[in-house]
Amino acid sequence: MNPLDTVNGTIIAGVILSILIGVLSMGAAFNVASLIVWIHVLSGITWIGLLYYFNFVQTPALAEAAADEGGPGGAGITKYVAPRALWWFRWGALVTWLSGAAYLAHLGILGDAFMLTGTSSVIGVGAWLGTIMLINVWGLIWPNQKKILGIVEATADDIAKARRTAFLASRANTVLSIPMLMSMVGYGHGGFFI
Repeated sequence: MNPLDTVNGTIIAGVILSILIGVLSMGAAFNVASLIVWIHVLSGITWIGLLYYFNFVQTPALAEAAADEGGPGGAGITKYVAPRALWWFRWGALVTWLSGAAYLAHLGILGDAFMLTGTSSVIGVGAWLGTIMLINVWGLIWPNQKKILGIVEATADDIAKARRTAFLASRANTVLSIPMLMSMVGYGHGGFFI
């Protein structure tokens, strides 16, 4: 069986290939910090990639589909694509936050980062922005998407309010993701504007 035929097979193949490349290029020594960062970056790409997909591709496409009276509509996306994308989105958000917090704890700066003290203030800003974004995902976006997608029962008025709330929370996360990424890069590379 070809591992590329399934999502799980593809992920497993990527992990195995990563391990092989790591062992061949860096040796077989196990580095906890590198593993945590790798998980953080991989899950972060999943989370933010889907955030950008929702904001730059799916939302405008669904608006166009709704306006196209003779077109196929957005039922296929809302029934098959959105629930699956939202699963990866919300769990990617949680794993990203947890692995980021684990890395800060591993460095011994988790408290300093969240208190925005010393040299941890840049990464702390990123950590706070990521925390706000995580709360938006689990507290606003996902509960309202369940109403929009019919996963939970809601009236037409509830669905209209849920659309607006989920939209604004998602757009807020898109805005916050830009300085959050700058903070992460700035911390790891000695500043952004210097």
